[in-house]
Amino acid sequence: MPTSDLTGSSSATIAEILAKFGTDSKTGLNSVDVQQRLNKYGPNALAEEKKSSLSAFLAYFWGPIPWMIEAAGLTALIVRDWGDFTIIASLLLFNALLGFWEEHEASNALDALKSSLALKARVLRGGKWQEVDARTLVPGDIIRLYLGDVIPADCKLIQGDYISVDQSALTGESLPVTKKTGEDAYSGSVVKQGEMVAVITATGANTFFGRTAKLVAGAGSVSHFQRAVMKIGNFLIILALVLVVILVASRLFDMRGHYDRVALLRLAEVVLILLVASVPVAMPAVLSVTMALGARMLARSKAIVSRLESIEELAGVDVLCSDKTGTLTQNKLTLGEAEPWAGTDAATLILMASLASRAADNDPIDLAVLAGLK
Repeated sequence: MPTSDLTGSSSATIAEILAKFGTDSKTGLNSVDVQQRLNKYGPNALAEEKKSSLSAFLAYFWGPIPWMIEAAGLTALIVRDWGDFTIIASLLLFNALLGFWEEHEASNALDALKSSLALKARVLRGGKWQEVDARTLVPGDIIRLYLGDVIPADCKLIQGDYISVDQSALTGESLPVTKKTGEDAYSGSVVKQGEMVAVITATGANTFFGRTAKLVAGAGSVSHFQRAVMKIGNFLIILALVLVVILVASRLFDMRGHYDRVALLRLAEVVLILLVASVPVAMPAVLSVTMALGARMLARSKAIVSRLESIEELAGVDVLCSDKTGTLTQNKLTLGEAEPWAGTDAATLILMASLASRAADNDPIDLAVLAGLK
C-alpha cells in the first residue's frame, strides 16, 4: 500500500488497521512479508542525505566573495607576488577549513535526534515473540511495549489496559499522557507506566518523529545575517569590478596598441592592489571565527548550535514566548509549599501523601511528593 495511506490510521479502527496491513494480531507477520515491506518502505530510520566531505569542503570556495578572493589570488600568482598570494590563499583556506569543521560539528544536532530512536524492539513474527533491531520494523508489525521503552515507531494500541506515555519531546507536555486501546502512540515517546501490544502504522521518515527530524535537517532558509553579508559583499564586488574595468580600459587606451609584457604586468599589479583593497578578503574568516566562538560558548551551556547563522538570529530576540513546558524546561516536577487544612501540619500532610505514592510506578507526581519528604 502507498505511504500516503498511513496518514489515516488515527481515525481507523483496530480491525481496519489490521486488515489494511494484512496482519494477524496473534501471529504477526512472517519473514517473507517483513522482507517485502522492508524493500517497499525502507528501514525504520531517518534517511541519510549527507554530502560527501569533499563536496562540502569545496562548497566554501564557491560564491561571489570567494570568487573575488580567488581572482585576487590568481592575479597575485600571475605577477609572481608570492607574499600577497600566500596571505590570500591562507585566508581563503582558513575560512574554508573553519566553516567545514563547524558544519561537521553542527551535524551532531541531527545525529543526537536520530540516536533517541529505540535500538531494540520486541516484535511478534511467525507466532513467536522475539527481540529485533528497531531498524528492521515495518508497518504491520505487532510489538509489545513495556515500562521504560522508547516507542520505536508510530503505532496503534490494540491490546492491554493502558500505558502512560511521556511525549514531551514531541508535544511539550510536561505530564505523561494516558493512552488506551484504539489510541495512537508516537515514535520517540517513552513508556512511563503500563504494558500494551500495538501494531505499527508508520516507520522511519513517515513517523511524526521522522517528520520533525526532517524539518530540523531542512531548516536552511537565508537568515538576516546572511542577507546582510551578501549585500555588503555584492556592493564591494560590483564597486571593485567597475573600478577594474575603468582602470584597464583607460590603461589600454593609453597604450593604443603598443602592448608590452612589462606594462601588462604593471597593470596586473595595480589590478591586484585594487582587488585586495576593495574585496573583504578577511571578512568570511572573521565572521566564521566570531560565530564559532559564540557556538563554543553556547556548547559550554549544553546548547547545540545546528547552524552558525542561528546565533545572530538568537541575539536579535527580545522576548521568547513558549506555550508549553517540558521542552525548554527540565520536565521535572517539584513539590511546592504545602497548605494543609486546619489541625494538620505540612510535614504530616506530605508524609500521608508519600505513603499513598509509589516510586516503582515512575509517576511524576508521586516522585515529586516522595522527593518532598524531609
